[in-house]
Amino acid sequence: MGKTHTLLIILLSFKVAFAQQKTIFSGVVMDAKTQNPLENVVVSIQNSTITQLTTKNGKFELHSSIKGEQLLLLHSQGYKDLLLKVQSNFEQQVNLGILQLEDRFTDETPGALISLLESDLTGDNSSSEMTSGLLQSSKDAFMQASAFNWGQARFRVRGLDSENGTMMLNGMVMNKIYDGRSQWSNWGGLNNVLRNQEFSVGAAASNYTFGGILGTQQIFTRASMYRKGTQITFSGNNTAYNLRAIGTYASGMNASGWAFAILAGKRWSGEGYFEGTNFDAESFFISIEKKLNKRQSLNFTGFYTPSTRAKNSANTNEVTQLTNEKYNSYWGFQNGEKRNARIKKVEEPLLMLNHYFKIDEKTNLNSSVMYQFGKVGNSNIDYQRVNSPDPVYYRKLPSYYSSLYAKDNGEFSGEFTPDYENAEKSKALFLEKPQIEWDVMYRANQRSVINSNGVTTGYEAAQSHYVLYEDRTDDKTLAANSNLNIQLSENSAFDGGITFRNLKSHQFQYLLDLLGGQYFEDIDAFYTGNEAQSDLQNPNRQVKEGDVYGYNYNFIATTIDAFTQFRFSYKKVDFYLGQSYSVSNYQREGLYQNGIYPTSSLGKSQKVDFENFGFKGGFTYKISGKQWLFFNGMHLTRAPSLRNTFSNSRLNNSVVNGIENENISSAEGNYVFHSPRLKMRFTGYYTLIKNTTKTSFFYAEGIFDRGASYNSTDAFVSQTLTHLDKKNIGTELSFEYQISLTLKTTLSAAYGNYTYNSNPNVSITNDANAAKGDTQLTFDFGESYLKNYKQPGMPQQAYSFGLEYRDPKYWWLAANINYMTESYIDVSPIARTARFYKNSISGLVFPEATEERAAALLKQEKFDPISLLNVSGGKSWRISRKYIGLFASVNNVLDLTYKTGGFEQARNANFRALNQDVSSGTPSFGPKYFYGYGRTYFVNLTVSL
Repeated sequence: MGKTHTLLIILLSFKVAFAQQKTIFSGVVMDAKTQNPLENVVVSIQNSTITQLTTKNGKFELHSSIKGEQLLLLHSQGYKDLLLKVQSNFEQQVNLGILQLEDRFTDETPGALISLLESDLTGDNSSSEMTSGLLQSSKDAFMQASAFNWGQARFRVRGLDSENGTMMLNGMVMNKIYDGRSQWSNWGGLNNVLRNQEFSVGAAASNYTFGGILGTQQIFTRASMYRKGTQITFSGNNTAYNLRAIGTYASGMNASGWAFAILAGKRWSGEGYFEGTNFDAESFFISIEKKLNKRQSLNFTGFYTPSTRAKNSANTNEVTQLTNEKYNSYWGFQNGEKRNARIKKVEEPLLMLNHYFKIDEKTNLNSSVMYQFGKVGNSNIDYQRVNSPDPVYYRKLPSYYSSLYAKDNGEFSGEFTPDYENAEKSKALFLEKPQIEWDVMYRANQRSVINSNGVTTGYEAAQSHYVLYEDRTDDKTLAANSNLNIQLSENSAFDGGITFRNLKSHQFQYLLDLLGGQYFEDIDAFYTGNEAQSDLQNPNRQVKEGDVYGYNYNFIATTIDAFTQFRFSYKKVDFYLGQSYSVSNYQREGLYQNGIYPTSSLGKSQKVDFENFGFKGGFTYKISGKQWLFFNGMHLTRAPSLRNTFSNSRLNNSVVNGIENENISSAEGNYVFHSPRLKMRFTGYYTLIKNTTKTSFFYAEGIFDRGASYNSTDAFVSQTLTHLDKKNIGTELSFEYQISLTLKTTLSAAYGNYTYNSNPNVSITNDANAAKGDTQLTFDFGESYLKNYKQPGMPQQAYSFGLEYRDPKYWWLAANINYMTESYIDVSPIARTARFYKNSISGLVFPEATEERAAALLKQEKFDPISLLNVSGGKSWRISRKYIGLFASVNNVLDLTYKTGGFEQARNANFRALNQDVSSGTPSFGPKYFYGYGRTYFVNLTVSL
């Protein structure tokens, strides 16, 4: 009996001791305007698993087992985050009193997360897209400038594509396996339900994943996290869409443990900023949560955002000078209405089930299962044995005649022989008919009906020579993951997770419209006999609307990713260490036996396996309560994207020769100062990405010789770059100063130097050789001398200065001036090879190919600097417990014209062809450019009921 009492006393003493090792923080959270208590506000200790939601009365009581100075975060959808510094001393109760959250009505800025520029869409055949910035909603002044001001000019944070950042939804990675990027169209119109986010910038630690060198963006759609109520939003602008309407409702958590949130929206436009760019999209979202008990909840998320968007063309200087910067060659009139031939359609619904399990006060286990399916289609015109329907086809433009040269005179160039008379005729004809002629194509697909008197009485459908088709990608993705977070002690924490993803991607050509014809031949008209057949299993097929033709295959991919991370936090120092491991398996399955590649197109390819690892770490030194120094570093290997693994996936199973993992290293150092009036961050960073691969397709003139292995000097080829390295070095400045209670100024600066850091190898594949029985299909063109060329497509330097006035009566006005420079064109790699200087017939170097002339021809074009003035303002009202918010902005107030990007055409594939074209003064194959928006507006009205 005595032993029993002794044991009970010991156990009781342990319980008491354990109970005393806590600090209790309590308080009441209220709306700053209405002074009403706020329910379901997330109250948490940063860098820990300690979290609680406020009650209906706005109260919370948070038990912390971590000792010392901590950061207490209050987060609620629709409100600004509140971050408090608190001191945790065991055996104490700390009453924080009334804590007020301010409305985030200023966040009704346009397209915070989902904004897309037409020029951002770099891959028509890709099922995903690249945006100008990943971390679009951070409160850092620099990130705000990069998203809302510099994004107009395609600015990219640290010069990195979005494949270098990790996009997550409820802990699940959303980057596509196909190209490593997110399908941003999947999120269109969901702005109001995507505001619950967490960010880690650069190589900083994330609780949910190992991440990428650009950072991690985690979106939460848990139903109980949404602010209870109804919100209706109306918007208007003159960029991609003209009108938008969105309705959102959140129930909050009821007494039965249920919560749900729903959204429905519509965006549409008869014509956007550029000619012929119509837009139509719907958005549907639902999140349902069931609280199983105090520790477990299930949450279902589903959304469906079908969209149809007409594209606009990149144009040469010649075309722009003949028309204007808004000119778009992709559309033409049909029956009095504009019809665009290049439409992107996205329909990829997503279903996700999450299980949230709070095992104890220190341990959380969150798991999810996701299934996404649907289709992405990019339409275009296909044609056989007729002229190109493209109104800017080079033979239809004046430059075709004004850049003519006579035949070569031995080893020397022929004389310059421009035909200015026909150039003028061509100009007049183009200006008369500058768009696609749909009626001409319809007529070409029909034959005349002639009566007995030889009189044409009408037309009937015949073989189609022109059709409208779609490059289709039908993906099915199944994924599952689990994420574990443990507070090991008051100073240490563990994060770990594993993710499995399986993709089956059906890629095919789909016939949309016979354009008045009866059928279309499933052949490649550039070849004859068996080589012309798309599928030798079904030769000479006549296809109709709704049929698959041309190419047809599956991509099959499986990836497994795992990570672990340990975080340590002390009074003056924090640090972390993270590790990752992943395996990737890719395979192509050909569904057609292509006539050019009869033995390597049908059936499954070899499996391509990649194994990768990563390490990262960071160190923070707390100089004082206002100043921090922190450093992050990361090294990882990464599998090449599925897109770049196969050299010509539409026709055969061939894998890129010598493909290997990418090798990535990154380091950054930061100084941060935060005070009530001044917030500042200064960052320096270095990134090196090695062994990247890039595949492209184009028609090249004068690329091959006439020897035994090269049957023609001209060819449609696929070009593969391997061992391409990139180096990104730069600094960032974020400065925000509260001049007075109502006036604030911001200054943001990005200074970067983004270059190619290697001379990649170029290989060219000529399908025509296979058709002619040659055994050599791929030719090694050696190195392309790209080292020290600038990476293209974004400003490498950007600066922004802004002023913002906020009146106590809840209206505000802001203006900022932005300057962006050091933006360069995308150069042609083949023009930087040694073979480029050789005559493809004789094999000798062109005599006119001097070092001085080559330097002038191949100098990378630098775009003019861009200066943009943007203004915005807003006003909010509280009427009968209803909130009304009005936001308006005007970007590029001065309506300046500027180029956002461009690329050199690779058609002139030898020195003489390029030199003659440029020397003519009116090149037929000059660079093509994208242009930014002129003066645009955005107006947003939000009503919260």
